[in-house]
Amino acid sequence: MVIEKPKIKDYFEMIRIQESLLALPFAYMAALLAANGKIILWSFFWITAAFLSGRTIGMSLNRLIDKNLDALNPRTSGRALVIGSIKPIEVWSLIGISLLIFVLSCFFLNPLCLYLSPLAVFILWGHTYLKRFTWLCSAGVGLVLAMAPVGAWIAVTGSIGFIPLLLGGAVLFWVTGIDIFHRSKDYNFYKQVGLYSIPRKFGIEKALWISVFLHIATILLLALVGIFAHLGLFYGLGLLLVSLLLIYEHALVCASDFSGFDQNTWFKINALISILVFIFTAASFLPWKSFL
Repeated sequence: MVIEKPKIKDYFEMIRIQESLLALPFAYMAALLAANGKIILWSFFWITAAFLSGRTIGMSLNRLIDKNLDALNPRTSGRALVIGSIKPIEVWSLIGISLLIFVLSCFFLNPLCLYLSPLAVFILWGHTYLKRFTWLCSAGVGLVLAMAPVGAWIAVTGSIGFIPLLLGGAVLFWVTGIDIFHRSKDYNFYKQVGLYSIPRKFGIEKALWISVFLHIATILLLALVGIFAHLGLFYGLGLLLVSLLLIYEHALVCASDFSGFDQNTWFKINALISILVFIFTAASFLPWKSFL
């Protein structure tokens, strides 16, 4: 069966493939640190395959599980699964193919990755339900993306370590803080349908302050990664730029006005943060870093 271009566009919109730029650079960063600055093409290939297939599983399950909620929310009522341009059976087929690729990727990496793959799939599936039960649902989203650097380290070394846990924690806090913005925009909808979130629990103003403290913790954990991995001054310069971007991101919103923070703005700022962290990490392994 030939899939028309509009349908392909619908699939990409459903899994939001462009948002891979949020966590994939952190996965590459962890792989680079685990290999002490060496690029191991075999590992990078299967890490990429595992990440993209895992993301497809998670986003597809999210759309299926939340289909009825998305239909009620004006912000999401135009999604492909809601309006019927993609059928549920097609999404389940995509999940099945992605699950096969994910398991194969874990198999080709190392036994520990394969043993942990059911846990990863469980987290990808289960985090979507959290907003129905707990205001900690933003942390569930953060945990999903935090798996990327931790998993990449395991993929290269076959073991866990202190540095990937620090890096995973940084991603967890970073993404949790970002997700608070989105749930703040959906505050009235969450209240209307009885869903849980940090903004609904504490109010939007306090939720934004929680996001600030989470992003301060992000920078501190990234700084600790640099210290324990001996990344040096150049990496510190990257963290300064990331800190400025986070400050700018928070300056765009206040409890009474989210007009300056739309989906495109959110993506561009945070994709740049992720890419910068990876670039400055990679640059820290270059020979000329000793001159700085």
